[in-house]
Amino acid sequence: MNWLRKLFTKPQASDDRDAMQSNAYDIIGGDKVIRAIAHDFYQQMQTRPETQSLLAIHRSPIADSEQKLYEFLSGWLGGPQLYQQKHGHPALRARHMPFAIDESMRDQWLICMRAAIHNSIKKPEHQQVIIQAISTLADNMRNR
Repeated sequence: MNWLRKLFTKPQASDDRDAMQSNAYDIIGGDKVIRAIAHDFYQQMQTRPETQSLLAIHRSPIADSEQKLYEFLSGWLGGPQLYQQKHGHPALRARHMPFAIDESMRDQWLICMRAAIHNSIKKPEHQQVIIQAISTLADNMRNR
């Protein structure tokens, strides 16, 4: 009977990756690049004068936010579902509802994310596709 069970049991990936999802994660360089994007994103936010109001709504320590962004991006780009494993479904809109996110906040967030993507991802065509997708995601976070 074990052979029958094996026939009908869906194999589970050890890192909980969705094999049906496009795998930008591997194409852009995997974990190392995702970590670099998350780190650079917060470096951008902390050093740019035009993003200080965005920085002000982030709780300290920033390292916690950076870790969560890394975990989210890992799964969102087709890698291990780290965020979901630790925190459950991202439910991004609900998690961001306590913060006033208008066009200005969205734009500040995108300034940092675009810079981090440009600094971390080598191929311009990969940068463009990810920036387009992340821009749509950022726009959906607006609640004001």
